[in-house]
Amino acid sequence: MKYWRETIAVSRRILTELLRRRRSLIFWCIFPISVLILSGFILAERAKLSTSVAFEFAAPSTLVGAALFFSCLGGSVATVVAEREQQTLKRLFVSPLSGTSYFLGIFLAHSCIGMGQTLLIYTIAAFWGASFQGSILLGLTIILMSIVAYVGLGFILGTQLARRIEDVNALVAAFGVPLLILGGAFLPASLFPQTLLNIAKFNPIYHMNVALVAVSAKGEKISDIKSHFWFLLVFALVMVIGGWLSYRRMLIVEKKL
Repeated sequence: MKYWRETIAVSRRILTELLRRRRSLIFWCIFPISVLILSGFILAERAKLSTSVAFEFAAPSTLVGAALFFSCLGGSVATVVAEREQQTLKRLFVSPLSGTSYFLGIFLAHSCIGMGQTLLIYTIAAFWGASFQGSILLGLTIILMSIVAYVGLGFILGTQLARRIEDVNALVAAFGVPLLILGGAFLPASLFPQTLLNIAKFNPIYHMNVALVAVSAKGEKISDIKSHFWFLLVFALVMVIGGWLSYRRMLIVEKKL
């Protein structure tokens, strides 16, 4: 119970700070909505699809590429770096709050943000007639694995490579934008030459995108996306372990400063 209460408290503090920064919250909503609308209408025009079908294909790619990537990966990097700059971690050492609860609290907060953006994206898509074709439980599982993978990677990048808030945008852009394009978040993977497709198979965003599109827009089952599902599961577990080890290493370094 102690860990649970502390985790909830940390998560609530992060979400409360986000709600107070209303401008950032508005921008986090505008960005994925605008990407969804643009992608939906471009896809409808170029692929000669109905608006509802186009938005069914655009919604999962937008969620993975525009919403979860920047809020869960970029947001977790920014949170970790900001906490170091604001000396929050040093205050943690003299408080009864455990490092484990702090780690889990950041995970929980960004999971709530990610699920909120999921609801937002699919609500907007539903406005244009889109619907979730496959298993909602399977779709939520893929979304949660994507969130966990992004936040875990955010811990690794935030603790090992970013030192100041100014580093966050450059870091996310340098690592993320090429992976997003190669993952099919902005351009359909069907347009890629075979060489890029072979490379994309090592990109977790590609597997997130393909798996969620298959379940959401095509109604496929877990047996149809088995390779993508297992890749995501293993990658998410590796990112959680890597994020935890990076976090523990950061705490050791901060204690010595």
